[in-house]
Amino acid sequence: MDFLWSVVYLILVALAAHPLGQALPDSWLRADRFPFRTFAWEKRLYRFLRVARWKNLVTDMSRIRTDMVPKTIQSNSRSQFELLLTETCRAELVHGTEILLGLVAIAICPGWRGILVWSVWTLGANLPFLMIQRYNRPRIMRHLERIVQVVEAGAAEVEAEAERV
Repeated sequence: MDFLWSVVYLILVALAAHPLGQALPDSWLRADRFPFRTFAWEKRLYRFLRVARWKNLVTDMSRIRTDMVPKTIQSNSRSQFELLLTETCRAELVHGTEILLGLVAIAICPGWRGILVWSVWTLGANLPFLMIQRYNRPRIMRHLERIVQVVEAGAAEVEAEAERV
């Protein structure tokens, strides 16, 4: 029975995670600050784990839930990339919190069965998604930097043109 209660607990955590994550203020979700800032060694880890190969094979909840930000960019607008960047932080925080809260399943069902439930929960339902967020974030940030550079270069060109007139 403890096994069943631990599974029920994890399902409740999963159901609560999305609305609670959506309620977080965007100001808490800064890609350039801890814990969201990526480290140099992560690029090698994600290459070793071949995240680029399998990341599109896992379920993208934004395709299922209409209240989530779609992970595809419709245009090269700065605001869309900034929104997507914030959403990667939100998703990482939600999945990381789910992993930590999932440890309670071991307390509910002590022993190897609780560890098994938590391991499946972590490895199947949360860790891959957390890694995808951390893999994608630096790529999104680089693209956003390029957009800012193009906009600044365009503004400088307009100013130079205005001075010539």
